[in-house]
Amino acid sequence: MGKYSIKILSLCFLSVASFTGCKNSSSSKNTSRATGWQINSKEGGFQYNSNFKEQETPPGMVFIEGGTFVKGKVQDDVMHDWNNTPTQQHVQSFYMDETEVTNVMYLEYLDWLKSVFPPDDPAYKNIYQGALPDTLVWRNRLGYNEEMVDNYLRHPAYAEYPVVGVNWVQAAQFAEWRTDRVNEHILEREGYLARNTKYAVTQGDINGTFSTEAYLNRPEQAYGGNIDSLQGKAKRDSTNVFAKRTSGIILPDYRLPTETEWEYAAQAIVGTREYNNYRGRKKYPWEGEYTRSGKRKNIGDQLANFKQGKGDYGGIAGWSDDGADVTAQVKTYPPNDFGLYDMAGNVAEWVADVYRPIVDDEANDFNYYRGNIYMKPSIDKDGKLKIVSQNEIKYDTLSNGRIVARDLPGELAMVPVDEKDTYLRTNFSKSDNRNFRDGDPGSTRNFYERFDDGEKQGTMYDAPQHKISADSTGSIVMEYDKSNNRTTLINDEVRVYKGGSWRDRAYWLDPAQRRYLPQYMATDYIGFRCAMSRVGSKAKKRTKRARD
Repeated sequence: MGKYSIKILSLCFLSVASFTGCKNSSSSKNTSRATGWQINSKEGGFQYNSNFKEQETPPGMVFIEGGTFVKGKVQDDVMHDWNNTPTQQHVQSFYMDETEVTNVMYLEYLDWLKSVFPPDDPAYKNIYQGALPDTLVWRNRLGYNEEMVDNYLRHPAYAEYPVVGVNWVQAAQFAEWRTDRVNEHILEREGYLARNTKYAVTQGDINGTFSTEAYLNRPEQAYGGNIDSLQGKAKRDSTNVFAKRTSGIILPDYRLPTETEWEYAAQAIVGTREYNNYRGRKKYPWEGEYTRSGKRKNIGDQLANFKQGKGDYGGIAGWSDDGADVTAQVKTYPPNDFGLYDMAGNVAEWVADVYRPIVDDEANDFNYYRGNIYMKPSIDKDGKLKIVSQNEIKYDTLSNGRIVARDLPGELAMVPVDEKDTYLRTNFSKSDNRNFRDGDPGSTRNFYERFDDGEKQGTMYDAPQHKISADSTGSIVMEYDKSNNRTTLINDEVRVYKGGSWRDRAYWLDPAQRRYLPQYMATDYIGFRCAMSRVGSKAKKRTKRARD
């Protein structure tokens, strides 16, 4: 045999070996490294999404790569209260809405509620009413704003303007609704649900709704137990009848961003990064110390919508004003370096945190958040996870007398964690952690209040406790707490809001500024946007590390 024949045979052998190697490499993803058994076998066994790449970007959101930054760092502390003392924090990667939630987005929510839970049905009468924004926030004792009262929420002229008049509770419930609608759409897209199932629900053809957590934990009870007739054709004869967390297609919850996430996203210090350092500081979400653009293309234009001075909400008409009397249409002003719009001005925004003047970075400097209330699914008498039925809807009466639904039919019934869940744990010991280490009786920071009758021990946060109850006829009775001994307005139901608004001076445009308001109150200058945690890798693409 000649040397050329030997070379040809060698090349053939290498080709076959290479092909075999590729085949083995390809099939190894579906072979268990623990047992050697086949994964995703048509005959059954362990089913898992071995082709998962990364979390898809949710509708309306942009990716925010996490990292370390200095939270706080207010440059103009005119009150000298050190309300946001600088602390070094680390934030995990997450997603955030590109813009504030707009009127048309919130109207879609209201339309869904009205279709699925008709307010003229006595069983549902408070669900829709409890979600309605308070349009009366536009009224002013010495101002004429009735056209805003009547038109701002629903008129198409304001469709892409940020929704206002929404309290913190309503904003959080919108995020829960959005989670279920997006995941419902994904299941339909991936063939787990029949086409147009979501429309059949709103048109009353199906007596039941979709809840992400209920579907994942008790899928047979989805849509009021009618799930068998709604399975998509692609999955009807498959081993994977229902999607699971292991399917990799269910998105995490939409939610309000934490204060730390919001401030990190607003600062967008990624735009000042040079290798492994940040170049200087940013006073606003954009670079520079001024609120007007210095670029030749739009020099002099305002970079945000805010109050420029007494009686000046936009500037001189016809010359480089900010283009808005009150709120402005989203995306009117340039985005920051993360691609987020209106992180300063337009409307201030609710965040998830319970307000406290001091950020306790000694307790935690990773994904800092005050407001955790740990819950778990309720178990019924048959030992199964309980689903809320039409007759078991629970309502909360807020301090201002407004009634909101705590849960909706079809959702998992939730209860606080108890001693069985916290026994011998070191990371948490109770369900409600809103006042952890903040001066409550369970902490070490108690102080003494001095009254005329001597010294009396009190707590750091002694806010008024207004009472609301129902009399024998069912009418709501409201009673103000008029005690002169109250020391603060802060309690566990007071939430942080961030960012300046159309009513605020430039002082409040600094992302580090923070204010608070009871979670049941709404205004004409506070809106919100949603966030979502990222699962998996920190970055979408691994960037080449700079040399030391």
